[in-house]
Amino acid sequence: MALLYVLVCNGQVRAEMNEVDYFEDMPIVLSASRLSQSLNDTPASVTVIDQDMIRASGFRDIPDLLRLVPGFSVAYTRDNTWAVGYHGVADAYSRRFQVLVDGRSIYSAAYGAVLWSELPLSVDDIERIEVVRGPNAATFGSNSFFAVINIISKDASQTPGLFVSQQLGEQGMAGTTLRYGKGQGDLRYRLTLSSQSRDRFEKDDPRPDRRDKLFEQTQTYFVNGRLDYRLSVRDEISGQFGLTHGDWQAGRLSLPIEPRQQDVQAGYAQIKFRRASGPDDEWMLHFYHSYNRLNAPASQAFGPVTVVGDLDAKQTRTSLEFQSNNRLNPTVRTVWGAEIREETFSGPVYLNSNKTLSGILSRAYANFEWRTRPDLLLQGGAMIEHHYFSGTHISPRVAVNYELVPDHTLRFNLSQAYRTPTFFEQRGNLTFYSTTGIPVTTITIPANDDLAPERVLSQEIAYIGQYKPWHVQWDIKLFRDQIENYINAQGNPGQHMNVGGFRVQGADLHLDWQPTPAWRLSAQYARVYIEAADSVDKDLRESAPENNFSLLGSYDFGHGWQASVGVYRSGRMKWLSDGDITQAYTRWDARLARRWKWQGREVEAAVVGQNLGADYEEFRVENRFSQRVYGSLSFAW
Repeated sequence: MALLYVLVCNGQVRAEMNEVDYFEDMPIVLSASRLSQSLNDTPASVTVIDQDMIRASGFRDIPDLLRLVPGFSVAYTRDNTWAVGYHGVADAYSRRFQVLVDGRSIYSAAYGAVLWSELPLSVDDIERIEVVRGPNAATFGSNSFFAVINIISKDASQTPGLFVSQQLGEQGMAGTTLRYGKGQGDLRYRLTLSSQSRDRFEKDDPRPDRRDKLFEQTQTYFVNGRLDYRLSVRDEISGQFGLTHGDWQAGRLSLPIEPRQQDVQAGYAQIKFRRASGPDDEWMLHFYHSYNRLNAPASQAFGPVTVVGDLDAKQTRTSLEFQSNNRLNPTVRTVWGAEIREETFSGPVYLNSNKTLSGILSRAYANFEWRTRPDLLLQGGAMIEHHYFSGTHISPRVAVNYELVPDHTLRFNLSQAYRTPTFFEQRGNLTFYSTTGIPVTTITIPANDDLAPERVLSQEIAYIGQYKPWHVQWDIKLFRDQIENYINAQGNPGQHMNVGGFRVQGADLHLDWQPTPAWRLSAQYARVYIEAADSVDKDLRESAPENNFSLLGSYDFGHGWQASVGVYRSGRMKWLSDGDITQAYTRWDARLARRWKWQGREVEAAVVGQNLGADYEEFRVENRFSQRVYGSLSFAW
């Protein structure tokens, strides 16, 4: 067993940095326990994707960035949807981990999906992404099942002045981003406008027996804004909003029942108030409301019968949360809080009803850390929740961090988490009718009884090390997850039910090496095994690639020139839901960029090549990801 993991150093690499500057202590993160902690002290494994990694990767879509995290599988499916999995059990909906943007959940209670393409957020506005690799329901509640992805946007003070960015490339790739920010004094704000075009795959299915035309061209517009205002020495208020509008093609020629066009709208507004009475003592009140609306006409004629059933849907979430952080004494810190949340879903075809379903979720949580002696940190916590479908459940966690020697820590972690049933799993009744009101076909019927939530009991042993003389950081994690009450659709028409349990075990590794200020290498590897009976899901064992590897290297040549190369290797795997077996592939990306000053402006020009090797399949065999190149030009002043 030679698996290593190293957390990335935060901050930009500059040629004039000295050794102490460019290789500081491990980053401070907030996502593991809601307490600010170094990576040596977190109760679970955490990976940080910082701004330098985002830039060097050349990725312009947020899900792609998760290729930089050990154990993640990423694929574009179709209809502007992304499939993301961690340690397998990966399907088209990304349903078994929690995704947050500045503390706002974007996990869909309607389908269990993560609606990545509807996010009104540019990669240029991301400060960092903290990924908790493992269950974290003690901190963020149900659906923090296999992992938590916390996307943290830039404060307005980090985005002063005007910024313009343009991308243009093959396969229908185009993007424009315009941002203005001001960050002086007590008032700081920024506003971002963006337009993004994509056409993901080759147009035609290459198989001789299945000539088919795919429709994937999309145009997405969004605007978002942020305002931070310091009311006093102790008090600060922060507000954000975002709106998205998408005009997307969808479906394929051989399936006329599928919609050819999707009109998507999404939006949110959130506000936070903070009062700090000391360095480790503050409380926060957080409110947000979000909505997602889909209009997708799907009526088609089949001979003398016209099937009607526009796939329109709307979902909303409204949340109010209180959180308090306290230091009880020099060795004990705590965080506790409570949240109440209303979630709604309406979709006449999906539910076979014009009613709007709604439910109230309430939760309370507490976490603590106790440094019993300088080399021993004990941590614990739990979340108690009442869910509108699955009732009351508790998600506890305990962890012990032991420092073997300075900068080398051994961690033991035991935790439990739940994934609650979605509206569609519990009440879904997807039925298409003729114009005369006769049912033509039913895809899904409601569950007979209230579904029990999926439960995972996770055990983890991890080693986190920092070798400062070698400028290396690493993390190795061994894990064993036992899942019970797995929810799966059975029969024809499909009906969701709890079908049993299975086990996922293996190891993660991340290594970060920065031998000089100009050179940086980040590598990650995961090996995963799934033990499951065919009666649970015959495809589960193949849903994780046995070996998953990625490497991102960058080099600063000086005089503004920088080059980077990314290598992404995935083993053979079976995507669940309506995905296919996809063969192993290795993808090579490269980026060459130069920065310079021109008439008082910061200018960056870059050219990015993606998948410079052979074509490979994503999610379905007809989804061929081919070689492509795009150029990027940005100005800041």
